[in-house]
Amino acid sequence: MLVPSIDLQDGRIVQLVQGRDLALASDDVDGWLARFARYRRLQLIDLDAAMGRGGNDALVRRICAARPCRVGGGIRSVARAGEVLAHGAEAVIVGTALFGPAGVNHAAARAFARALTPSRLIVAIDSRGGRVVVKGWAESTALDAPAAARALEPYCEEFLFTWVDGEGLMGGIDMEAVARVREATSRRLTVAGGIRSHAEVEALDRLGVDAVVGMAIYTGTMRLGEGEP
Repeated sequence: MLVPSIDLQDGRIVQLVQGRDLALASDDVDGWLARFARYRRLQLIDLDAAMGRGGNDALVRRICAARPCRVGGGIRSVARAGEVLAHGAEAVIVGTALFGPAGVNHAAARAFARALTPSRLIVAIDSRGGRVVVKGWAESTALDAPAAARALEPYCEEFLFTWVDGEGLMGGIDMEAVARVREATSRRLTVAGGIRSHAEVEALDRLGVDAVVGMAIYTGTMRLGEGEP
């Protein structure tokens, strides 16, 4: 299944290359929501919150009121997760808070799972250079993505695996990396990172994996509805 991505920065919908360089920006929130009307789920990421530069709560509430959304970006406490759910999110995406110097922070993972229930917690595993990265992809851990998935599986019903190496580049996702994470967990798996074609989305679907797509949609490289059931 294709899951369109909406990334927010400075009150606009944006797309960044490698999480840093602005590639495009749009103020046409209603227009994009109309284009995404046929999709059952949207992924909404507040990049300002993720980078510790404020947030876009009013816009998050507006988008969540219009469409079913899973929301991430800077959710590093149970209290903040509760606020985002109160904004109308169906589930929250949590990454950095679940990792520490020793690897997985099991105490934090248990706290999120108890407070939210596993069905409303999506664990984000972001990987660059074969290692899980945190804090807006600025710091590496000693874990690889499959190990992180195995360790965190008891606390959630879904993982979001982002192959950061390809994020925003539209060079295609690393299917072998995806397959390794798929083999490591029985939980629902959604992936992101360079996906550029409906053929890739279909290949991921055959693995039992959903596909988050951003840059390819916004640039018109992938036409919505084309080749989809």
